[in-house]
Amino acid sequence: MKPARIVLSPMIYEEELKLSLGAFNSNTIAEDISRFEQQCQSILNINRPILALNSGTAAIHLSLLLAGIKKGDHVLCQSMTFVASANPLLYIGAIPVFIDSEKNSWNMDPQLMEEAYQDLKGKGIHVKAIMLTSIYGMPFDYESISAFAKANQLKLIDDSAEALGSSFQNKANGTLGDYGIISFNNNKIITTSGGGLLVCPCQEQYERGLFLATQAKEKQPYYQHEEIGYNYRMGHINALLGLAQLPYLLSRIRSRRAMNAFYQELFKDIAGVTVQVEKTADYYSNHWLSAILVDPSKTGGISREDLRLALEAENIESRPLWKPMHLQPLYEKYPYYGGTVCEELFEQGLCLPSGSNLTDTDRSRIKAAVLKVFNS
Repeated sequence: MKPARIVLSPMIYEEELKLSLGAFNSNTIAEDISRFEQQCQSILNINRPILALNSGTAAIHLSLLLAGIKKGDHVLCQSMTFVASANPLLYIGAIPVFIDSEKNSWNMDPQLMEEAYQDLKGKGIHVKAIMLTSIYGMPFDYESISAFAKANQLKLIDDSAEALGSSFQNKANGTLGDYGIISFNNNKIITTSGGGLLVCPCQEQYERGLFLATQAKEKQPYYQHEEIGYNYRMGHINALLGLAQLPYLLSRIRSRRAMNAFYQELFKDIAGVTVQVEKTADYYSNHWLSAILVDPSKTGGISREDLRLALEAENIESRPLWKPMHLQPLYEKYPYYGGTVCEELFEQGLCLPSGSNLTDTDRSRIKAAVLKVFNS
């Protein structure tokens, strides 16, 4: 019999599910969602209003609408990301301009971003916004990118779907732009079993976002609709589940960071394998997923895929990094600026089990499976 499967990122915890369902009261729906928004404000240490939605993707879509992005507008975004970061641009007919990654953080390369902006400007194309993703919880270079955005009057959208609890220079991810996005999808550190947050710049934008997220119903005693709205509001039970989990956020981040330290120790003497870590003390990652690069030219020919299959044989889940957007059939016709960094990340990168509730036994199994590959 195979041992129990070790997965990348476990989902809902049974005890918290019991707590949230125990608090269920159908008469407090609006109050519970509002309370969840307020708790998230406290977690992020901001006074800006937060809108609770049914997904991080919905939050990205609304952020674009609130930022005034329209059909035909160009938005700079990184190629190394999950497709949900880019798809909302197509919802509204905007044009994504994909940027390669920098080697250290794996996020958007600020220099290439500026080169793309200047090249497009020279062609008479006005860029309207920059959308940054903090991949696997690693913050992007907020200092240089925010300065560039302000100097050129560009809206900055902080896609921190994977980065709740991360920060740059002690400024929380999700608050690093004009608009911020957090995801509570099933595999995140905190999960509402589907949900997301939109951090808004002001109360007026919050109200507009809430209006759009609730089918754009006008203030009438009957149902009147004058523009397109969406069914994007977070559900009541989702908010309750979030409220039950938020107190555990810091302990889960400590566990994820401990897993990253475990992998740093495991691979420190294995040539050709590097672990994604913060490049300076300015960066603080929640290490939602710990990921490595496996360079076959330095490992004696052992590849990312060799390691993935060996782990799978031991019933241990691992997964390649995101396939870059500019390599996706859906997006291959859109502009791309850069070299081959994100392509190499995809070819060599592997996400490893990173759950907050992994045990010493789990870690021993992972270590044994890894060493079996590299010591054989």
